[in-house]
Amino acid sequence: MSAADASEFLPPRRSLTALRAAVQNCRGCDLYKGATQAVFGAGPAKAELMLVGEQPGDREDREGEPFVGPAGKLLDRALAEAGIDAGAAYVTNAVKHFKWRPQGKRRLHQTPRAGEVGACKPWLEAELARIGPEVLVLLGATAAQALLGRAFRVTQQRGTFVESALAPLVTATIHPSSILRAETDEDRRVAFDGFVRDLAMVGRALGGRAS
Repeated sequence: MSAADASEFLPPRRSLTALRAAVQNCRGCDLYKGATQAVFGAGPAKAELMLVGEQPGDREDREGEPFVGPAGKLLDRALAEAGIDAGAAYVTNAVKHFKWRPQGKRRLHQTPRAGEVGACKPWLEAELARIGPEVLVLLGATAAQALLGRAFRVTQQRGTFVESALAPLVTATIHPSSILRAETDEDRRVAFDGFVRDLAMVGRALGGRAS
């Protein structure tokens, strides 16, 4: 029987190093059973910018690092075009284990259920408390609704800063994986350009806070 959530698995000391080690023993939901490992966040411990996605993908699950697959490469490209140093950002996911279903030899992504997202939330809250970002960017509906509530709609509210106690500036945009799933090259180009515009707003805000 699984725990109600991940709370009991968090370590007494909440450094990123301690959290990253402890998450490997998390049994807050059943997703650990099908995953290779838990995938914790990565980046500077006092990053001004924190980006939160949905969950690790197949490659992240195998390598143990967030955003190292195709969506991560697209995110890095979009950040560069928006004038943001990807290496200066802290990146993580709302859910730390890869949820998937088999299709032949492939492992296909499955969207985590609300209960699984909620069970994993203590890890994300611990990361937020430790990083203390100036700007928080939520990538996709799962991340946005995990922290801003089920009523939040990325399609309607993306690219604007919303009031939240999570960070001085909080915004949401699409997840880069949605760009990869677009049906045509033109659809991907339009989606990518919109993604860069949202991130450019973040870049301007970061520049203004640094000046």
